[in-house]
Parts: sequence; C-alpha cells; structure tokens
Amino acid sequence: MTDDRAPLEQSRPGVVGTIAYMILGFPLRLAAFILIVVGLVVGAATTVIWVGMPLMMFTTSLIRGFGNVERRFAKRMLRTPLPPPRRAPVEGGIVRRWRYRLVDPTTWRDLGFVLLSFPISIAEFAIGIAAIVLVPVAVWVAPWIGWMHGSLAIALLGPDKAERLARKAQHLQASRARGVDAAEAERRRIERDLHDGAQQRLVSVAMTLGRAKNKLGTDPAAVRALLEEAHTDAKLAVSELRDLARGIYPAVLGDRGLDAALSAQAAKSPVPVDVSVDVDPRPPAAVESTAYFVVGETLTNIAKHSGASEAAVKVWRTDDKVIVEITDNGHGGAEVRSGGGLAGLADRSATIDGVITVVSPAGGPTVIRADLPCTW
Repeated sequence: MTDDRAPLEQSRPGVVGTIAYMILGFPLRLAAFILIVVGLVVGAATTVIWVGMPLMMFTTSLIRGFGNVERRFAKRMLRTPLPPPRRAPVEGGIVRRWRYRLVDPTTWRDLGFVLLSFPISIAEFAIGIAAIVLVPVAVWVAPWIGWMHGSLAIALLGPDKAERLARKAQHLQASRARGVDAAEAERRRIERDLHDGAQQRLVSVAMTLGRAKNKLGTDPAAVRALLEEAHTDAKLAVSELRDLARGIYPAVLGDRGLDAALSAQAAKSPVPVDVSVDVDPRPPAAVESTAYFVVGETLTNIAKHSGASEAAVKVWRTDDKVIVEITDNGHGGAEVRSGGGLAGLADRSATIDGVITVVSPAGGPTVIRADLPCTW
C-alpha cells in the first residue's frame, strides 16, 4: 500500500501476474476492440436516420466501461497505481449526459487505450504463451513487458495533467507535514535520551567531583574512591553519547557508505540476509541515512514478526533516486498502520519526499520498497 497522493509511477510487476495479464487480456481487448469499432462505425453511419444516436450513446458507455475494467485489471495484475477517474456529476437527461461524455477528455483517453492496446495484446498473448514454456522469457522478458504496459496504462488511463499536478502538490504538502512531525518526534527522543542517560551521568560526575573537592586534604582515601567513581561515570556518559550519535547518523555510514553499513546491519540479523548495493555515484547524506534506517527497521520487523527463513536487501540508484527493496519469505500480512514501525519509516522517508510501498499478501512474500529522491 502507498500514499494515495503519491505521484503515479509503474513499478516492475511480478512474473505470474504479468503472464496472466498478457494471456487473459487478449480476449478482453479483442471483444472491446470489435464492439467499440463496430459501434462507432455503424453508429456514425446511421446517425442521419437517428438510429445511430442510441448506438453511439451505448458505445460511449462501453468505452468508459472497458476503460474502468482495464484500470482494475492493470492495478490487480501489474500493481499499476491507477485511481478511479474523477468525473463530475452531470444532471439532466440522457442526451445531456452523453454530450458531457463526448467532451470529457477521459472518454477519449479510454478510447485511445482500447484501440492502441489491442494490437499490442496480440504480441503479448504470443509472448505470454511462450513464457509458460520458456523459463528465461518468463523470468526476464515478461516483467519488463508488464512494466511497459503498466506505464502506458498510467499515461492514458491515469489522471490528466492538471490532476497529476494537484496530486503532486498534495503529496508534497503532506510529506512536508509528516517530515516536520518526524523531525519533532526525533528531537523529543534525543532530548529524552540525553535527559535519562548522559545528562544524569554528567550530573553525577559533577556531584562526585564536588564531594571529592570537599574532602581534599582531610581524607585522601575517600577522594581517591570518589575520583574513581567520577571517572567511571564519565566513561559511561561518553559511551551513551556515542550510542546516541550513532542513532542519529552511524559512523560506519559516514566513513564507508551504504554498502558497508547495510552489510553490518545484515550481519547482526538473526535471519540470513543477502545484500546487494550499487549506488554510485554516492547519494546525499540524508538519502543514505534514510535508506540505512529503512533497512534497519525492516530487518528488525522481519526478525520479530515475519517468520521468514531468509531475506534480501537490494539497493540501487537511478538518475535521480535511490531505490531500496527488502524482501522476505515470511507469512506476509505487513501493512502501514498508524503509529506502527512502517508508518514511522514512511514519515522518515517523507522528510526527503520519499515514498514507501508495501506489498505483503497473506502467505507472503513481503516486499517493502522505498523510493528516495536524490534531488529536492
């Protein structure tokens, strides 16, 4: 699940879903193409004798109906983030509503997708049948075809340009608010940890040194014991401050980068974790720290709740973003709940306009993905 206001972007779909989409989509698009083309041609040819008017109305409804079916089909099989189209309610008679449909850009975009996707689906059907037999086609080719078809669906069946800009503005506004909340929560945590830990230690050191000062020249043995106590408390305070600093920005991350830092996290996990990192050139520090904490929190959740026997962390960079993908073979069922760990990761990612996506069907596997932009 993702933020409904997040910008629409097609992720790489699964192999099984893509093959099913390519095979099952062909008869759907064949029927849509025949019904709509015949309806438009016959309706336009017979409009002069009024017979074509009801047929054109019916065909327009078919166009919108097939467009809605394609949205749900692509969303289910290809994980394409396609929200239902926003259509203003129209009052009046049948003719008035039909005229509105004719001038609605969504209707023509639906028609464009139906007409364009039919010849594409012929090739996809053949590839889908071959993919059932040829494993390399299924593993490597099918998901990329699904990604391209999903991107086409977003372009034609998704929101128009004005709505996309509105969604982006809403997403940025929400991410800024969540980022402020996350930063405030982090500040309170740091203050609490300082108050309960290092600050108390340092106060104890000051009091112990004061007591030792009062005994100077009168009780050397007591002074020695008090100085040893103050020395011990000072070392503990330094250790607690070091731990606090690591919680803000781990030293290994700053010194050696994401690959070493994530490998160190994976080595501490009770669940075997395979790590693959390719982020050259090195991303900004804010992106690195967000990726680090996303992986750390997710691996902790996997160890505690998933029942998984293995997990994988894959991090790579595109031109303008770093993508973090964590998978496990556990029992699934993970979701973003208010106040939960995944919601915290979403809030942390929102501070840099990042988006967290969770795909975790019952029975697994679970895939948690963070798209972290490198420019703001």
